[in-house]
Amino acid sequence: MKLKVAVQMDPIARINVRGDSTFALLLEAQKRGHEISYYTPDKLSLRGKDLVAPVQSLTVRDQDSDHFTLGETKRTYLESFDVVLLRQDPPFDLAYITTTHFLERIHPKTLVVNNPASVRDAPEKLFVMNFPELMPPTLISRNLDEINSFRAEHGAVVMKPLHGHGGAAVFRVMPQDMNFGSLFDMFSVTFREPWVIQRFLPEVKQGDKRIILVDGEFAGAVNRVPAADDLRSNMVRGGAAKATDLTPREREICERIGPALREHELLFVGIDVIDDHLTEINVTSPTGIRAIAKLGGSDIAAKIWDRIEAKRS
Repeated sequence: MKLKVAVQMDPIARINVRGDSTFALLLEAQKRGHEISYYTPDKLSLRGKDLVAPVQSLTVRDQDSDHFTLGETKRTYLESFDVVLLRQDPPFDLAYITTTHFLERIHPKTLVVNNPASVRDAPEKLFVMNFPELMPPTLISRNLDEINSFRAEHGAVVMKPLHGHGGAAVFRVMPQDMNFGSLFDMFSVTFREPWVIQRFLPEVKQGDKRIILVDGEFAGAVNRVPAADDLRSNMVRGGAAKATDLTPREREICERIGPALREHELLFVGIDVIDDHLTEINVTSPTGIRAIAKLGGSDIAAKIWDRIEAKRS
């Protein structure tokens, strides 16, 4: 089966090919003989009922300094593709949301991965609240009285922006923390939306697992261990990738959320688990494929394309 595939992503010249999951998907698509085209999200246009973009044919190579070749730019109707990979990174802002409205117009005739309506309706730190029994105690609010009440009940907490990404602006707040007032003021000025306040899990120093699910089924995992002087385990913040196995509780988490992921057509999802507690469900542009492969784990890119091809057959 040869598919016409378009990838909507950030500028390909800027990616780190050694850790980029989108690049892993493109390598696998090319290996299977699929025809790949590329465009950036700012190039989308909706003209009447037609969604168009100036796309370029794309060839990829697993080389750090010479990883792609682009062809001639051609104005193309996106409904002419079999598959569109929705893979630009957050921030999950109005520009991002607008692209989901655009892509929703061609899905499912053109298979968009992940389903753009579900990406829009399932922000990482909100969708996870559908499963409170799997999570640490969590509050989403910007109300000082609610936050103080939560802190009084749970002691040390983590505060982070609701639509943050990559570990940015994540803070641990201790009981009777003299920095809390200033931090509250800074969040109030910086973020219009509510924030996430979550009971601090000291076990994060042992790692924050990124678990990949493909079409609602476990596909692979990596344990991300934070640096000694940092709270955050994100690999872009200095976290170290370690091989790992799933605990019985982590397998239960995957089984519990799998049906909801399939229902919402969220084919490629990365969840974050600390000490057997689910903390996020990442659906916008999940990462971890290459780290898992480097540590001897499964070929998740192949599993994703197996599912895509099955849906297009």
